[in-house]
Amino acid sequence: MATISDVAARAGVSTATVSRALNGKSTVDPTLAARVQEAAAELGYHPNGLARNLRRQETAVLALIISDVENPFFTAIARGVEDLAQRSGYSVVLCNSDENEDKERRYIEVALQERVAGVVLSPTGRSTNVEGLRRQGTPLVAVDRPLQAAEGDQVLVDTRHAAAQATRHLLDGGYRRVGCLTGPPSVRTAEDRLAGYADVVGEENVRFRRAEYRAEGARLAALELLDEPSPPDALLVANSTMAIGVLEALSARGLRPGSDVGIVSFDDAPWTTLVDPPLTVVAQPAYEVGRVAAQLLLARISDSSRDATTTTLEARLIVRQSSRR
Repeated sequence: MATISDVAARAGVSTATVSRALNGKSTVDPTLAARVQEAAAELGYHPNGLARNLRRQETAVLALIISDVENPFFTAIARGVEDLAQRSGYSVVLCNSDENEDKERRYIEVALQERVAGVVLSPTGRSTNVEGLRRQGTPLVAVDRPLQAAEGDQVLVDTRHAAAQATRHLLDGGYRRVGCLTGPPSVRTAEDRLAGYADVVGEENVRFRRAEYRAEGARLAALELLDEPSPPDALLVANSTMAIGVLEALSARGLRPGSDVGIVSFDDAPWTTLVDPPLTVVAQPAYEVGRVAAQLLLARISDSSRDATTTTLEARLIVRQSSRR
């Protein structure tokens, strides 16, 4: 494998000149720079990016740590981050924490070790520790789930208001016993959606179950609610992955969405218009969340003295047949 010394010898220059030429420094004579580029190409030499970044204390790579790569909501966020980052000359490394705090912690450690330019993070829960990033001065933007404002910028969606709107839509449609399937108590969005639902039905009428943001957990939780003596005649579901489990539970009990049990789910996954009947959803602006997060992160990289900001976006209720009698 060719080294920088080999390139210097082939081009007849010093290793310092090779380094400056390959890094695009304007102080190198154009003729020498061309000679260096030609020698590097002939030898198949590629600079050691990690070593170079460590010396320069910077890198053109952003780390994106999301909670669940299988959830279309987070993949849309990833697309929003990447599209803007690429246009700005940054690459994005995608890390899937899988709602696991240990995996999240390891990815944060990797981001620190590799000295990435910045991190976009969807925290797994309240115990997410970003002290190392703060101490090293690594810019950070939290998405979907908040961190303390002092720890960085945040891009959130007002899901409490959206959950209230969805619940009110079910009641206005003639459903009277609306239930809620939400996520773990450690996840802020799960709490917000439950709170928005309770704001409308009243604490005395709350009937809900918690589950991991997975189809199987939601299926079992939905079956529990459906098997109650006075089961709900409508359900607000916290995300599209859980909605799959809910639809499986309804099928197992011979119930049809809409006519038997009204369904509204968070997130407009691609499949939601393909089921029969099509699913009423709370569409979150996931791509915009990612785009704004990348924009804030790049601004923070350029000016670390900026005050931390919280950007809150609105969700949109899309009414289809699953919430109609």
